[in-house]
Amino acid sequence: MSIKQSFSSNLKNIPGWRTRRRIIVFAVDDYGNVRIDSKDARKRILKAGVQLNGRFDAFDSLETRQDLEMLYDVLGSVKDKNGRHAVFTSYAVPCNLDFEKIAESGYSEFYNESLTVTFDKLSELQPEAYNGAWKLWQQGMYEGFMVPQFHGREHLNLKVFRELLEKKDPKVLIPLKNRSYSGFSGSGYSTISNTAAFDFWEFDENKQFGEIIREGTREFEEVFGYSAVNFTPPAYNIHSSHEKVLKECGIRYIDTALLKKEHLGLGKYRRVFNYTGKRSKADQIFLVRNVVFEPTEQRNIDWVSTTMSQIEAAFRWNRPAIISSHRVNFCGHIDPDNREKGLRALRELLHRITERWPDAEFVAANELGDAIREGK
Repeated sequence: MSIKQSFSSNLKNIPGWRTRRRIIVFAVDDYGNVRIDSKDARKRILKAGVQLNGRFDAFDSLETRQDLEMLYDVLGSVKDKNGRHAVFTSYAVPCNLDFEKIAESGYSEFYNESLTVTFDKLSELQPEAYNGAWKLWQQGMYEGFMVPQFHGREHLNLKVFRELLEKKDPKVLIPLKNRSYSGFSGSGYSTISNTAAFDFWEFDENKQFGEIIREGTREFEEVFGYSAVNFTPPAYNIHSSHEKVLKECGIRYIDTALLKKEHLGLGKYRRVFNYTGKRSKADQIFLVRNVVFEPTEQRNIDWVSTTMSQIEAAFRWNRPAIISSHRVNFCGHIDPDNREKGLRALRELLHRITERWPDAEFVAANELGDAIREGK
């Protein structure tokens, strides 16, 4: 780690809730989301002239049975001071695009479906990958490998999606015809990312998001069997005015950025400084990730050593280590080598954590929130 990186790792840990406990939280985004349907779909999209740039477009797919089996094996390969294996707080969406209904509308209307329906469909269409995957998801929850929390209703921006449909833009139609939502950038708005559900241009566009949050949290409970208490938005973006409705929907803990660039409308922003333990106006507790682990990111980085250094900085300041990651690091449906790389690094990281800190505790993000609220 460079001097600059070391300075940054220590600086971001100065403010916030303190504890003598060696708490390790894995906050992993994007579970439940359909991005690239399959290797064949990816080939067809590329052949049709749509560019797939970056690792999310290249490798990110709905988690398969083998993805989950291999992940659980790695998470279960270590135990903490309490005899507990590692756990992922899997920030998940409970809904996806209903590709069949959208096609029936002539690619003119938005329709969504429950995640359980998505798994049922894929079990029929791609049984080798998805037969039994949802059952394994439930098993992972029961055994404590996965603790899903709310990541929005869908992982897409409806304003951009509908406008692209209206234009019959091939960069969205081609992926949709291949049961995918990937492969295009440039929403036409400087303030909106195509996959950021709560991005907007004019502030009044926020009015629709309250009902999306309400529907999304209801769907989450139906899919996963309990109410979410943690929330992080797709791409980390949501206006603070929604904290009240999130509270009404049972959200007690909000995973947010250290330095949040909050959009106010029409390209105007304000900067908001956050830290773990800070409270929202609705009395939710903010959780701020202070460690990064992205082992399939194509950069010349020793991710295990870098992550270990960031954990050490967190513990030096008596902070919990909240490790930020994404599902794409552990996806092998498109390329098994991608999954192998990510899981190999994860296994090494977990073993180095338990060897370096025998008193480490693997904790889900909601448990960390409870500990902060209760002063533990």
